Parts: sequence; structure tokens; C-alpha cells
Amino acid sequence: MLLSLLATQPVWLSSILLVGMMSLVAMAGPVVVRRRVDLTRLRRNNEVAGFLFATIGVLYAVMLGFAVISAWEKFSDAENIVAQEAAAVATLYRLAEGIGGDPGIALRTSLDRYITTVVAEDWPAMEHGEGSHAVTETLSAAYRALLTFTPSDSRGAALLEEALHQLDMVTQTRRTRLVLAPGIIPRVLWLVLSGGAVVTIGFTLFFGTESLRVQVIMTAILSFLIFSGLLIITAIDHPFAGTVKVRPDALLALLEDFRAPAPPQPPSR
Repeated sequence: MLLSLLATQPVWLSSILLVGMMSLVAMAGPVVVRRRVDLTRLRRNNEVAGFLFATIGVLYAVMLGFAVISAWEKFSDAENIVAQEAAAVATLYRLAEGIGGDPGIALRTSLDRYITTVVAEDWPAMEHGEGSHAVTETLSAAYRALLTFTPSDSRGAALLEEALHQLDMVTQTRRTRLVLAPGIIPRVLWLVLSGGAVVTIGFTLFFGTESLRVQVIMTAILSFLIFSGLLIITAIDHPFAGTVKVRPDALLALLEDFRAPAPPQPPSR
């Protein structure tokens, strides 16, 4: 559908096509109708159609508001998921220092490669609603590296348990990212929102005011508000695509921390 396709386009292009073009089409409606239908016939509908239009307007406003809130909540969830993923990787990287030896080195190397691959391959793939197989492989390598650690005491057992928990958190947060990437708003809701916009704006054509210019302006205002709400939904429907999207800034900052040189130690006395 048109709205779902616009979700992956730049905001300026979506604004022109959705708000600008559609508002112009809606403004042409009263002009076309007035040329074909006499004003007296249209004014007969004002009283009865006014009550029906109020009901239709309220119903569509509720649906549009619900869609905007749902899309914004899912977009916020995507931002939180990325932050949680970065926090889990950071915790796991520090736990790897406690593991030590070859397992700890292999785990830190896998985590460094995981973040690099996520930024380089997972994010571009999520713009198309997909995931990178290479990231899955690096995550599996992290599991293999961690499972080579054999604790010899209770401290090591607790360390392994917490490390596995954090690695599971990384897996869960990545899976959530991939689930949110294809889009938040289902197709049936897009159909209702699109049809509702046409019905709501089209219903204004049954009215007639003395001044055609005033009626065109009122239709333009209504169209602008409706399509602006739809623009908000299209802009954030795909959290990892388009101009308004969740970026891997938290993971990039974490990668800089991993590769930052260690501060010099004070000389011992």
C-alpha cells in the first residue's frame, strides 16, 4: 500500500506526496462538486449531514490517535531495546575480563566482532525488514567461546551463570529488533486508516457553504490535519528505516570504549 511504501522514504518526500499532494486533491473536491451540483441542493444536507459527519470525525480521530500512539510506543520500545542490547554487551565484556584465559579472550573478541558486524550488516539489512546471517554467526561464536569456560569454584560458577544470562539478553534484544524492523502498523490498520481518511474528507463534499473559497479552506485544513497524522505514522512505522529511525549510536559508543587505550597506571612506590 502507498502509506506503507512511504514509511521507508525521506520525510520531505513523504510530506510532499502525502500531505501536500493529497491536500491539493481534497481541495479540488468542493470545486468539482460545486460545478456539478447546485448550492441549494448541497445546503439541504447541512443539518442532517452535520450530525453524521461529527460521528464519523470522532470515530476516525480515535482510530488515528490510537495508531499514532501505538506507533510511537513501538518506536520508543525499539530505542530501549538497542540501549538494553548495548548494556548487556557491555556487562558481558566486563564479565569476560573476570573469566580470563583463552575463554575470556575469545569471548571479548567475539563481542567486538559482534558489534562491528551489527553496525555494518544488521542495520542495513533491517532497513529492508531483514537480519544479517553474519551477525547470527558471530553471536553463535560468542556462545561457543563462553561455553569453553569450565569453572573450578563457586565464584567461577556464578560468573558463568551471569555471563550466560547477559548473552541470552543480547540474543533476545537482537531478536526483538528483527521483529520490529519490518514495520509496526499491520496492513489491516493501514487499510482502515486510508479508507477512513477518504471517507472523512469525502463526507465534506455533501456540504455547501455560501462561499466556495471558505469551504475549500476548511477542507484544506481538515486534510492537512488528517494527512499530517498519517505522516507521523509513516515516518516511525519502520523504526530502523527512513529518515526518522533508531540508530546504532549506543553500540558505536560501546565499540569506542572497547577499543580505547587503557589509562596509564600510576607508578608504584
